[in-house]
Amino acid sequence: MSNHHDISVGGSGSPSADGSSSRWPLLRWFACSATLNVPQAAGPVAFSLLALGLTGETSGGAAMILAMTLAQVAGAIPLTRFGKSLPSAIMVKLLVAFRTLALGAIVVCAAYEVAFPWLILLSAIAGSVNGAAFGYLRSVLNQLAPESKLPRALGIAATLNEATFVLAPVAASGLGTISPVFALLAITLLGALPAFLVPHVSSAHLEDLPHAGGSILTPAIMLWLMCAAAGGAAVAAIEIGAVALALNFGYAPALAILFTVPLCLASVSGGIWVSVRNRRATRNAVLAQLSVMTIGSVMAALNHSIGLTVAGAVLIGFVLAPLATHYSLSLDALAPPQRRPEVFALLRTANAVGVISASALLTVASLPVALMAIMLMMMIVTLAVAIARPS
Repeated sequence: MSNHHDISVGGSGSPSADGSSSRWPLLRWFACSATLNVPQAAGPVAFSLLALGLTGETSGGAAMILAMTLAQVAGAIPLTRFGKSLPSAIMVKLLVAFRTLALGAIVVCAAYEVAFPWLILLSAIAGSVNGAAFGYLRSVLNQLAPESKLPRALGIAATLNEATFVLAPVAASGLGTISPVFALLAITLLGALPAFLVPHVSSAHLEDLPHAGGSILTPAIMLWLMCAAAGGAAVAAIEIGAVALALNFGYAPALAILFTVPLCLASVSGGIWVSVRNRRATRNAVLAQLSVMTIGSVMAALNHSIGLTVAGAVLIGFVLAPLATHYSLSLDALAPPQRRPEVFALLRTANAVGVISASALLTVASLPVALMAIMLMMMIVTLAVAIARPS
């Protein structure tokens, strides 16, 4: 990342000399980053329990999540461009407030047993802001941490994000035993916290920065977005296909945790490693990490034994945070300063596209075929990075 980019947004190039005064906003940013994803993390369980209570089937919950994810992909860029004249922190507040109203409407409609298609529509409305909110929140970090500490900050954020995706479904399941509506209310309130936690930062208005016209989808940016999409598909294949994997090896569906828990623990470990190391990965290191994820995908696709598949999940999980950190840092360097929120929103969108791809493959194809297709995705992006010119 060039120093010019940091100085031009007025934050990451000139951190406060008072360590204690600059640490509190950063801690608030971490809390904001962790709670921003609560509705998405807890949604699959909470929505499924809600659908079960209202319709007698869990398929409605899957429809709500699909609607939320597709809306995120569709809304990321338009909403990011819509708010380009406002400070990033203000946009985070507005987007999170909008999402909270939509989730609150789901709670009210569920309490009064409104027709389920309305809940699916409200879920899409709530999800439409997720990509843009992430993009603006990530751009705030540039104004809170100097360039030298961005890898550590992103590593901590990745670790907290994994913790959210582990704990939120457990909490949703526990609260759902009391009442699915109560569980959704709790998720709505937790998901509203970023509007109060996002730190106020003094930054240059985006319209005051030099204008960069044309498409931001340069070959270099597209390369990392493709990598993020393939990695998202590899992780989603294990998480979404966990029950199918357990059945495939003759285990009860409840033992799907044999795949998801090692994946999450490995991912947390990878995030801690990035945070402690606090260094941007070299090109060779990134290639090695992509190769590790590809090998993990191959081990899962072989469908040989539960031990080999779990080992593959661990390999995928361990390099997830290091690769996500590198993608974020690379896009930070490649994006024009005034279009960083848009590029970061694309990063979240690319990951969502990977999740959608894995879901579609697992739906229309057999488990081995889906895992094989995702393995090929990882091979392609690894080869693309290997032959691409350094950016």
